[in-house]
Amino acid sequence: MANTILIGAQWGDEGKGKIIDVLTANSDIVVRSQGGNNAGHTVIHRGTKYVLHLIPSGILRRGKTCVIGNGVVIDPIALVVEIEGLQKMGIAVGKNLLISDCAHLVLPYHRMLDEHREILKGHAKIGTTKRGIGPAYGDKAARTGLRMCDLMQPELFSKKLQAKIRENNSILEAFGAKPISFRKVNDSYLEAGEKLRPYVANTVVWLHRALQRGKRILFEGAQGTFLDIDHGTYPYVTSSNTTAGGACTGSGVPPHRMDVVLGVVKAYTTRVGEGALPTEDAGLSAMLHGMGREFGATTGRARRCGWFDAVAARYAGMINGIDELAITNLDGLDSVKTIRVCVAYKLDGKRLDVPPSDAARLERCEPVYEEMRGWNRPTHHTKEFTQLPAAAKDYVRVLSAMTGAKLTVVSVGPARGQTIIL
Repeated sequence: MANTILIGAQWGDEGKGKIIDVLTANSDIVVRSQGGNNAGHTVIHRGTKYVLHLIPSGILRRGKTCVIGNGVVIDPIALVVEIEGLQKMGIAVGKNLLISDCAHLVLPYHRMLDEHREILKGHAKIGTTKRGIGPAYGDKAARTGLRMCDLMQPELFSKKLQAKIRENNSILEAFGAKPISFRKVNDSYLEAGEKLRPYVANTVVWLHRALQRGKRILFEGAQGTFLDIDHGTYPYVTSSNTTAGGACTGSGVPPHRMDVVLGVVKAYTTRVGEGALPTEDAGLSAMLHGMGREFGATTGRARRCGWFDAVAARYAGMINGIDELAITNLDGLDSVKTIRVCVAYKLDGKRLDVPPSDAARLERCEPVYEEMRGWNRPTHHTKEFTQLPAAAKDYVRVLSAMTGAKLTVVSVGPARGQTIIL
């Protein structure tokens, strides 16, 4: 398998964790390059459900190395909890995990600022997970953040932390919030730092040496294209680059070493949080929720659901340079008699073939639909593409053609075995 960037081509929650887990069988290294513990990848293996937030999904396979790159923002305490949770479930976490010494830290004041800023926005709230991700990236951009290499130097970390807590306590006071205790945060973070010390390294150098040895690397994206800070439905986005370019900046691996971009889409569209979702459909949402599907892995929030949006998918293909396509959750539409696909938008009487950049204009867009016949048969036991109902094969082929990428994977359930490789 070539060096592959795997990205979500919608609003996140496309089932990337499962696809990454499947592809890891033919990879040596899995790299997470952006986001924080606001993301959640769910993988089901042998009847056991694993929910991963910071650690790449490749950790569930033996003999694979997982790297948390410099582009990720890390809550050290949350990461320790995740490591210990996996170990309790019998998953070995040792020399197969590396953490970039340049990754920025999420601290308690980031979480508090996140929460209070969201409350202040009222009806204009973004729908953040309140995990402190945005404020942590804000400090990174302002060049005032604390990094993993600081945490590895306790005296330096404590000095920097004290100044940051003093600064942020004055801001929190203006929100009417309680001040943060320096001693409490300092002690808990230094304790977590010592537990993480064996994993911390210069991952840029390590990855380049791995490339020289011919190792195959899979770059794991979190969230999705339309949550990208630059290219998403701003301001209803996350605070990092969720698109293919983020894999390079968030890992230190240059673009010319990347071979394939694999985009993951659901057979329909979902979104968590605020912001426009042009194809949102209450009936489809009710059906999927009634099946126990489409609840966030990190927050448990019910996802908003809509029909497949080919306008968004085409644009995602343009931004990311998607070569290959994985379609997930096909089985979610098994009982739908007539399936709608959005092929264009209408705004003020004009047809649009690409999404408008302005959130207010996107909110006013009306979907232009084409309808396809459903297959009304269960697909979750299907092992080969030829075994899919004819209407299901037609459907995924149409989505591939509309997206402009070669169809290579179809997923008909959450387990590893429920994956059709073309």
